[in-house]
Amino acid sequence: MAGNSDVSEINNSISGLILFRLLLCGILAAHGWARLLAGGVAPFGAYLDGNGFPAGILIAWGITLLEIVGTIVMAFGSRYTPHLCAVYVGIYATGLFMVHMPEGWFVVGLGRNGMEYSVLLIASLLLVGYNHLSPQARQRIFSFRKDTDN
Repeated sequence: MAGNSDVSEINNSISGLILFRLLLCGILAAHGWARLLAGGVAPFGAYLDGNGFPAGILIAWGITLLEIVGTIVMAFGSRYTPHLCAVYVGIYATGLFMVHMPEGWFVVGLGRNGMEYSVLLIASLLLVGYNHLSPQARQRIFSFRKDTDN
């Protein structure tokens, strides 16, 4: 049986993960709200069109709304959190390769518009998504089974 200090430590860890998830949701929501309020959806869509994406404006609206509405769902730690995290990872990884990686590592200081922020967002999303998986799903991720068909 766990002692009181063990329970307190677990509660602190859970509280820390909840605060981290909420902070991450706020950061992601700011992307969508800023784009929406600054009139950036249409230019984002045009950028996507110019880079060969079909229906760039629809994709831009979808990403913007996902950043606004999806983060509300994710903030509550719903069962959809791992799925939302996976979608966000795909979005930000695409942005990383298209925009930030060619600019180098640093966002400011020794560089400009680099990929360090995107890498941090992706790592954070993987952490939050993983922590909301069921124990069975976590076990499947890290189970390395031998091929029995040989």
